[in-house]
Amino acid sequence: MSSPETPRTWTFLTNHAQVLLCLAEDPDVRLRDVARRVGITERAAQRILAELVDTGYVETVRIGRRNRYTVDREHTMRHNQQLGYEIGALIDALGVTPASRGRSG
Repeated sequence: MSSPETPRTWTFLTNHAQVLLCLAEDPDVRLRDVARRVGITERAAQRILAELVDTGYVETVRIGRRNRYTVDREHTMRHNQQLGYEIGALIDALGVTPASRGRSG
């Protein structure tokens, strides 16, 4: 059993999954807010976003000075244990819907 003082050494979801969930929840979110929510640097969030875009999980559209992100819910997961499962199933399982959590920032 861990106490509030026990440092976290691992999490169930990777930073890539956390970034993807932030984008699924709020397509208009700023990357600095994603970084803050996930607990990573803005540069790390940019790198992860680039990887998600390059592999087809996310599409980015520029609207004025902001970006809008679309998660391809039909894109399949990458790990051998989840092959054939669409990323939308993970998003749904975690109860993430647009603005399901209060917006901040």
